Amino acid sequence: MYKVFVDHKPVIFIESKDVVKKQPSIKASEIVSFPKGIRLLLRTQASIDSPLQIICDDPKESFKEFFSDFIKIKAAGGLVQRKELFLMIKRKGLWDIPKGKINKKEPREDAAVREVMEECGIEGHKIKDPLVVTYHTMKLKGRWALKRTDWFMMKYKGPRALTPQLNEGITKVKWMTEEHMLSIRGRTYGSINEVLDAYVRSKS
Repeated sequence: MYKVFVDHKPVIFIESKDVVKKQPSIKASEIVSFPKGIRLLLRTQASIDSPLQIICDDPKESFKEFFSDFIKIKAAGGLVQRKELFLMIKRKGLWDIPKGKINKKEPREDAAVREVMEECGIEGHKIKDPLVVTYHTMKLKGRWALKRTDWFMMKYKGPRALTPQLNEGITKVKWMTEEHMLSIRGRTYGSINEVLDAYVRSKS
């Protein structure tokens, strides 16, 4: 199964044997255009916990084929924990988790640590474990792009002082309790919901 967020709503590429009957679905062969056709379906059918299922024989190959003409962007980010608190940023009016593009030849782990440092103004945070990989679509200079983001769980023992990276559109940086952090689910970007779900799964 491959999952991608289109307009912040989940779309999954899935084999027929794994289809959930109560969730919206369409056969890959019936899709005339992507992402236009999918976006129309998403407006009325899909939700955060009821993804649109694209039924195909080979999810990996269908995923690659559907996005073959998209610009590919690689990014990395981190969910940072300091004692019982978690680091969140506010960007474009929504709570978010720090992340950013991976530089050429830069290891994804290094990029994740660097982006957290740049966007939040902290140093000394370290990766604990990989968390999840997310995909979402976006428009870039008039063309469709597919962004892959590698997320990591991070630990931090330094001071609580934070500095938002204003030139990246970050208006606020905050340490949140776990309860507060998880309460933003459904009111943030689609891929961030996936990161929060991955964090919950990692605890079980």
